Amino acid sequence: MTYPFRLLLAILLITGLVAPSAEAQSAQHVFIVSFDGGKPMVMQHSQMPTLDGMLAEGAGTWWAQTVFPSLTLVAHTSMLTGVSPAQHKIDWNDWDPTKGLVTVPTMFALAHQKGITTAMFVCKDKFKHLNVPGTLDIFAIPSHSASAVAATAGSYILAHKPGLCFVHFEDSDAAGHKYGWGSPEQKRSFTDEDGALRTIKDAIQKAGIEKTSVVIVTADHGGHATTHGSNTAEDMNIPWIAWGSGVKRGYTITADVTTYDTAATALWLLHVPIPKNWDGKPVITAFAQTDLSSASRARSVR
Repeated sequence: MTYPFRLLLAILLITGLVAPSAEAQSAQHVFIVSFDGGKPMVMQHSQMPTLDGMLAEGAGTWWAQTVFPSLTLVAHTSMLTGVSPAQHKIDWNDWDPTKGLVTVPTMFALAHQKGITTAMFVCKDKFKHLNVPGTLDIFAIPSHSASAVAATAGSYILAHKPGLCFVHFEDSDAAGHKYGWGSPEQKRSFTDEDGALRTIKDAIQKAGIEKTSVVIVTADHGGHATTHGSNTAEDMNIPWIAWGSGVKRGYTITADVTTYDTAATALWLLHVPIPKNWDGKPVITAFAQTDLSSASRARSVR
């Protein structure tokens, strides 16, 4: 390939006029698991053997960032839409049917348009603001318990093998608000959620899709005392861990990662085009043998 042709190809890729390389890293199934209130410092001092094993076998950072205000609905909306609160406009933190649904496309909407099965299993009613008709094959709020949510999600994974699936655990957030972030009670809740994560991981394996799946484990915010929502490091720092097909083993992500990069990474892995106006960029450094040109349509890569 001559230099002028390489230059022309690079320009076309950057401007989005040609498709990304088919040689880029990919997965057939992407699972995102969010630990509500997952403060890295507390998680690191909790008994979480499943997560510890996934981190040892995968790539991750304890220094990813959420958005401000560091609130559950605001942050999860950014996580699942790829844009900051300034774009998605959700600035409240409760289920309020009078405010309607999210008005920007979610990652589920974009994946569903490409024929990918999408699923969402959560613990809180406020996620109804993200349940846009025609974008999810299943939306379920089975319980406030991570174990019950994981059991429901696990059964669906076994039966349907979704292409894009989000699972939310709230036990740690509830314990933080009641007993305090870093309390013995919250640490026990993280251990319980780790068992729920194991349920999801086992379901992926039993479904026979482990070799074509990527699991991203993250959080919406941290916390301090018995609250959160500030722009302090205690509230803003979150974990971001990738495990599965093509993920670098035992790799520490040193690039900056923000919660809206989660949606971009999921779409990139599934070969779904990432909207040009997204703030999120795929965290390609977490993956081995990637073709960096596949992310060149983004202004930068993580």
